[in-house]
Amino acid sequence: MHETSTLGMGGVDTHAHVMRRGRALSAERHSEPARDVEPQEFLTLLDAHGLGYGVLTAPSFYGFDNSLLLEALAAYPTRLRGTANVAPGASVAQLAALKAQGIAGIRLNWTKRTTRPDAASPEYQALFAAAREAGLHLEIFLEGPLLPGVLPHALASGVDIVLDHFAAPNPALGLNCPGFRAVLAAMGTGRCWVKLSAPYRLGEQDPAALAQAMLRAGGAERLLWASDWPWISHEEGRSYAACLNDLSAWVPDAAQRRTILLDTPKALFGFA
Repeated sequence: MHETSTLGMGGVDTHAHVMRRGRALSAERHSEPARDVEPQEFLTLLDAHGLGYGVLTAPSFYGFDNSLLLEALAAYPTRLRGTANVAPGASVAQLAALKAQGIAGIRLNWTKRTTRPDAASPEYQALFAAAREAGLHLEIFLEGPLLPGVLPHALASGVDIVLDHFAAPNPALGLNCPGFRAVLAAMGTGRCWVKLSAPYRLGEQDPAALAQAMLRAGGAERLLWASDWPWISHEEGRSYAACLNDLSAWVPDAAQRRTILLDTPKALFGFA
């Protein structure tokens, strides 16, 4: 068995996308689909690298239209889960209906914005509470320095939290970024997970140093791995095998890698 299949262990890729050109795009988008990406292509990659399951993350450029994502989950209900973009005002019943369709979390993609919603506002506090009641987590993609303005309000609502892409600390500060220190504290609560993914979005930071700091703060049980496939806006020079092999460099201990790649995500995303 080749190296990437061994590393795969039947585990979970917790962040990938499907997309089709020609669909309506959000006016607030900071990217757009470069090509059509179908779920079958993703599953072929999982199979080729010894992985069993995948999580499809709703891209920001479709706004609150999750129809393409839900179509993929309906086609492959045992192997795929998703996180959806949901507007404030969604009821517990509406979110529970999404969960029944394979949605595991709701996503706040608030990165690269000139203005952002207020996580402390009544409408977002109600959304976080509804997600908690429906059994969904809150997935956040936001620049690390801004997380201290969001994390306390999310934690106070009682909802579980998943942070994208190493929690995106300030490249100039890295481990000393106040936002990253807030993330380490949140991991210590047992209700916050971080994806080890997209090192090319970190500037010149050392992803292994960030991963080791998070291992010390929360243990392997609070970390996930993801490919970020198909690497929107960063497609050049990427390979799926390299993304999977990165995990060995960041987390040399095989038992910790198994927890990150298999045990934790299977439980968190509800795979049998």
